[in-house]
Amino acid sequence: MKHPFSEELVSENIYLRTFAEGIDNDELIWHRDHEDRVITVVESKGWKFQAEDKLPIDLATDDRIEVKAEEWHRVIKGQGNLVVEVQKKPIMKIIKGKHKKTKQRRA
Repeated sequence: MKHPFSEELVSENIYLRTFAEGIDNDELIWHRDHEDRVITVVESKGWKFQAEDKLPIDLATDDRIEVKAEEWHRVIKGQGNLVVEVQKKPIMKIIKGKHKKTKQRRA
């Protein structure tokens, strides 16, 4: 699956994503991710974030949004590029009473 953004690994579990100004609206689909994440807006002009059953909210520089695993959400195109920092939280599984990190899935 081709993603509607370019992505650069900044440090462990932290990615810088850029949604280009020229992206087609049809590529910005509703989706879910496998792990919790915190999104920090680096650059945005008129872009919006929408979670399931909620109205879209404007994205402004330094806004932080927490997205829970398996929560439906999408971004809505504005002007210029949208640049966000995505911090993925490791998925924890309980194995025989112990917590264990699982490998990150790219989403």
